[in-house]
Amino acid sequence: MNRGRRRAPRGKTAITSKGLLLGTGVALAGGAVAVAVTVWPGGDTRVPSGSQPSESRSSVSDLAGSPSPSPSPSRTYPLSRKPQTIPAVRQHEAARGPGWKPSDGARVVVRNKALADEGRLTAEELGLAYAGEAAPRDGDVELALTGSGRSGSEAYTLTVKDGRVRIAAPAEAGVFYGTRTLKQEVRGGGTAPEGVVRDEPAKPQRGFMLDIARKHFTAGWIEDRIRELGDLKYNQLGLHFSDDQGFRIESTSHPEVVSQQHLTKAQVKDILALAESRHIEVVPEIDSPGHLGAVIAGNPGLQLRNAQGVAASGAVDISNPRSAEVVDDLLNEYAELFDGRYWHLGADEYRALMVSNPEASYPRLAAAARQKYGAGATVEDLATGWLNDRAAVMRGHDRTVRAWNDGFFRGGSVQADKAIQVAYWTGKEIGARPPVEYLSAGRQVVNYNDEFLYYVLGEPNQFFYPTGQRIYESWTPRVLRGTTAVSAQYDDQILGGVFAVWCDLADRQTEAQVAAGVRMPLRALSQKLWDPAKPGMSWAEFRELAGRVS
Repeated sequence: MNRGRRRAPRGKTAITSKGLLLGTGVALAGGAVAVAVTVWPGGDTRVPSGSQPSESRSSVSDLAGSPSPSPSPSRTYPLSRKPQTIPAVRQHEAARGPGWKPSDGARVVVRNKALADEGRLTAEELGLAYAGEAAPRDGDVELALTGSGRSGSEAYTLTVKDGRVRIAAPAEAGVFYGTRTLKQEVRGGGTAPEGVVRDEPAKPQRGFMLDIARKHFTAGWIEDRIRELGDLKYNQLGLHFSDDQGFRIESTSHPEVVSQQHLTKAQVKDILALAESRHIEVVPEIDSPGHLGAVIAGNPGLQLRNAQGVAASGAVDISNPRSAEVVDDLLNEYAELFDGRYWHLGADEYRALMVSNPEASYPRLAAAARQKYGAGATVEDLATGWLNDRAAVMRGHDRTVRAWNDGFFRGGSVQADKAIQVAYWTGKEIGARPPVEYLSAGRQVVNYNDEFLYYVLGEPNQFFYPTGQRIYESWTPRVLRGTTAVSAQYDDQILGGVFAVWCDLADRQTEAQVAAGVRMPLRALSQKLWDPAKPGMSWAEFRELAGRVS
């Protein structure tokens, strides 16, 4: 059958699949012409200007002097177009129909009690009533699980048909993402197009990391970012809350380390609850054994010193058993507060390993390494042992851990645990190796490429604020270092990517400036993590779309 065009019945005005009249009327006896009803793109049926609806005009038979009744105009619709959303849906099966938009009396119904939160949120956002577990009717949005809800799948199907919307998925996260697509489709009075969307992300980890240690961010600002991330289908929020400049979450095990400006545990619980409602996992980071200046300020006996007694900024003495005790106290404490699957252990820029001869500069660490791991062991081995020990602590809390790539060392007597994911951010630091070395060893990697994904306040050390356009046009998850992609054979080992805000010069931007600065990069990254292929839109078109839907 020719689906592109419906043949006009004899005696009627033909209408193309695009809803445009092929003729202006049908010549009738006595010179009368029947009124044509136009079907416009979008499905609206309109009478030509200056005409009255056919019910109020003389019939064709009256005008023609014929007893036969007038034919009813036939209504048809053009094939629907693919929805325009950020990120773009990956598959849309077009259909003919009016689509769907919120209307008076329409409701959100759920077929599973587990979807009550998604149902209430969607109803509130779209101005609909929430009806709970009820049979759907005309105009409704129906949310349903097709599995147990415990699947790791983030796929969903969104069907617009017969004046209704049905969003179904194996797990709650997929249903939530379907509601985000629907929200964007109808934002600003738009219409969800007729047809079926089948959608899922290319990468399982899609994150935004915030350095709240160097700069205090208010709970309300963080919560606004969570809402933004949820609408863009991100599923991780990293909180780097301990560094040299500050320790920003209330502590009961070591209150002496906490900065004056900090988040209370009650505020963190509210943040976690909001994140959970948006299917976002919070990934905490207590960086060690470097970047612990705030912890050292409260525990000066932990400070690492070189052979001349000079303090190593931010570094704890990992040969001192008390250093491990304090750090593990904090890890155990916050593992009870943060109950997600992931944890970041840091492990970068340990000052003892940023000198030309660590063993000569830090003989105490060298001696501890030989005592623990044998005669040929080095300070790198001792640092790797520290990383493995902290990973073991977090495995006891059933966490999957990651560490910065410059905390993994080539060779040596001790190797980092294979289960530790590599957070690859740079090739510039001492000890930083090419990404292929980690991938060829079978390690899983998360992309934090500092060339594209690092937003460093004040732009120190030759950092520049990344742009959404550069991410959109030049980056993919396989671009781990610099601007060159690794081989496609490693694609499955690259779990996703994270856009990171670092606050090295904390006062250079306000919260509002940070929010504005990361807006388009976050949208570009969401697109490239959902679908790494070349986008169908130009950057100018994408930017214009962002202004309309997100």
